[in-house]
Amino acid sequence: MQLLTPELGLLIWTLLAFIVVFFILGKFAWPAITKGLRERENSISDSLATAERVKAEMAQMKSENEALLAKAREERAQLLKEAREMKDKIINEAKDQAKTEANKIITEAQAAINAQKMAALTDVKNQVGKLVIDVTEKVLRKELTNKEAQEAHISGLVNDVKLN
Repeated sequence: MQLLTPELGLLIWTLLAFIVVFFILGKFAWPAITKGLRERENSISDSLATAERVKAEMAQMKSENEALLAKAREERAQLLKEAREMKDKIINEAKDQAKTEANKIITEAQAAINAQKMAALTDVKNQVGKLVIDVTEKVLRKELTNKEAQEAHISGLVNDVKLN
């Protein structure tokens, strides 16, 4: 039961030891502990402020990246549009050039056909003219003796030539 009710001397020595330890701790340990706690508190505050600043910078970078992506998409769409327009323009120019070349070839072919037709007609007319002259010469030799028959024959030939 002595432990439950200590004597007065033990109590004084215990109190004196406690006061000495309290002053020693108050003089040397507590300033170091409070200084360490303040430094840790400042370090945590600085870390939180740095984290907030980094978070704000990341948010800003994210918005800048999104803006850059949007701009890149817009430029890509513009380039694709210009490429399509250029393709259509080139195709249309090629079609127009092909049509022009085809029309030119057709015109040249028609001109060549007409020239050959005219040459053939001229050749046929020349051959017909020669045949007419040959036949006329033979007929005239035969009918030179009869002047009225000769004049009638010439009139008939002239009428035939006018009809053709």
